[in-house]
Amino acid sequence: MTVKSFDEPNALATELNATLAKENPNVLGMLSDFGKRIFFPKGILAQAAEAKQKGKRFNVTIGIAKEGGKPMFLPSVMKQLPGLTPGDALPYAPATGRPELRKAWREALLAKNSSLEGQSFSTPIVTAGVTHALSLVADLFVDAGDTILLPDKYWENYDLLFGVRYGARMETFPLFDEGGGIDVEGLRTALAGRQGQPKTIVSFNFPNNPTGYSIQKGEAGAVVDVLLEAADNGTNLLVLCDDAYFGLFYEEDVLPESLFARLAGRHERILAVKADGPTKEEYVWGLRTGMLTFGTKAAGNDQALYGALEKKIAGAVRSAISNCSNLAQSVVAKAMAEPTFAEECQAKRATLEGRARKVREVLASADFSDVWEAYPFNAGYFMCLRMKGDAETFRTHLLEKHGIGVIADGAHDVRVAFAGVEEEEVPELFQTLAKAAREL
Repeated sequence: MTVKSFDEPNALATELNATLAKENPNVLGMLSDFGKRIFFPKGILAQAAEAKQKGKRFNVTIGIAKEGGKPMFLPSVMKQLPGLTPGDALPYAPATGRPELRKAWREALLAKNSSLEGQSFSTPIVTAGVTHALSLVADLFVDAGDTILLPDKYWENYDLLFGVRYGARMETFPLFDEGGGIDVEGLRTALAGRQGQPKTIVSFNFPNNPTGYSIQKGEAGAVVDVLLEAADNGTNLLVLCDDAYFGLFYEEDVLPESLFARLAGRHERILAVKADGPTKEEYVWGLRTGMLTFGTKAAGNDQALYGALEKKIAGAVRSAISNCSNLAQSVVAKAMAEPTFAEECQAKRATLEGRARKVREVLASADFSDVWEAYPFNAGYFMCLRMKGDAETFRTHLLEKHGIGVIADGAHDVRVAFAGVEEEEVPELFQTLAKAAREL
């Protein structure tokens, strides 16, 4: 009988760790135990990729049946996919995603984030949605007992994602100060409390879910300065930019780019990570296509550093889902190449902006102070109300008596996804919400 033990790092993992140690030992030090042990094997997928390039006569490496040199398919399946060939839709995708989609997304990042010009960042890796991207970050960097610093208004799935799955502690700092802007001093205090720890993971989500607030131009510099100050003081920082709703900005004073762009390549103790993707930005929620991008400062060869992280991510993908949907990636890549794509995206963003402005108008034109206070919002899909009464009581009453669904988030907060309401329906929505609250 042969027994395999995985207690010691594989030679391939050791090689990747050595690259990270050479180029940025701080990044190596931030890896979780799993992150240090994971690698992309020179197994079926790697050998199949090599054979795809060099196997001119026969390629019998991977379990894809073929006919006439093309993937075997059922006509009843392909007729549901007009505009795609069996080769576009049916084969396995690379563990890190289709190269043309990764290239297109990198170009899009540069176009949308002017501060990235000349900075060091990786080619995005395709994930099965933004949640999967966050989970991969947790795979590589979160151990049981680690602390995640994040604003006190955060997406509830973080509790499952980081807390339940990985055993991390969720430590919050105030999102808003008394003036309704980002609480920079709250962030500084939270980071100061982490000084001396081996690593600190801090997460930002702009536009924010649940509040719909996105950081303003005048606030971004202060936040970046606080992070750089912590790094200068010896803190290793993984800064996670959850940009699921990136680009859906509705006010001129909103920072038009990601914090990732202000941090990538800035400091050897800061590993900036951007999780984003077409699911929200391009309105293809169920296609589950996300992206994961790294940015830091290497000793000499940043591409070697990113290559090592990419292979570790590829190993994490391979060990969990093998690869992301090739069909979804093909659809997105082909759509992004269409000449009308950017125009279409802008039109949808304008529609959402109109709904957001109508919400602002309604909230300003009527007195709702007896039932709620509205949190600041300027972007995204959502806005949030702080109810005078119990949020869950309000939610169930609203649903049962008025047929309207909202999300109760904590004791008093209620999240309203205004993105799902036509602009002309916004006044009715909020008048009914107020009516329901006054009935309690």
